[in-house]
Amino acid sequence: MTISAVLFDVDGVLLDSAAAHRRVWNSWSLTRGLDPEKVWQLTFGRRPEDTVKDAAAHLDPAFERQVLDELLAQERNGILPVDGAVDLLGALSGSSWAIVTSGDGDFVEARFAAVGLPLPAVRVYGSDVEHAKPAPECFALAASRLGIATSACVVVEDTPVGITAAVAAGCTVIGLTTTHPEESLRQAHMCAASLAEVRNLLTRKGLLARP
Repeated sequence: MTISAVLFDVDGVLLDSAAAHRRVWNSWSLTRGLDPEKVWQLTFGRRPEDTVKDAAAHLDPAFERQVLDELLAQERNGILPVDGAVDLLGALSGSSWAIVTSGDGDFVEARFAAVGLPLPAVRVYGSDVEHAKPAPECFALAASRLGIATSACVVVEDTPVGITAAVAAGCTVIGLTTTHPEESLRQAHMCAASLAEVRNLLTRKGLLARP
């Protein structure tokens, strides 16, 4: 089937947020008496409350999510676009695309506005689905809102959890190696080291005009 839309993850793909998230999770882990490194490894591509459930089953996920959101809000000015994001999204103007993230909608939209990234008409957040990544529900919902089949979507993801979800949904997946090495993203159909490479791949698939 012809690819007709692009679905982007946000953190690590469009927003360079790893350092900010690491500080948040380190602070939270230490105040809860948890090993920051072990907790950090549970965070990639997942909703904060889902990480809390796995890292500290004795804590209330909803309450801890509020705490984590407050900590992240203090880091908002340190979150900037990934190199190439502005140019890539600008080139997609008029094309069919969406963002699909486990993150919070208000926070993501505020950061996009602050750093000058355009927002697509279709946006799927962690709160929009019952089962978040690695379940395929979020990508299926994005495709449904775009009015196309998941098989007509190419997904740009940087985490194994997100790639698992996208593959299970039936999408073509580009693994972006900004967060994890290529060997960790073997489920992806292809990999790219930068958004410039992603742009080249999308051009070859006919989603972008050749410069």
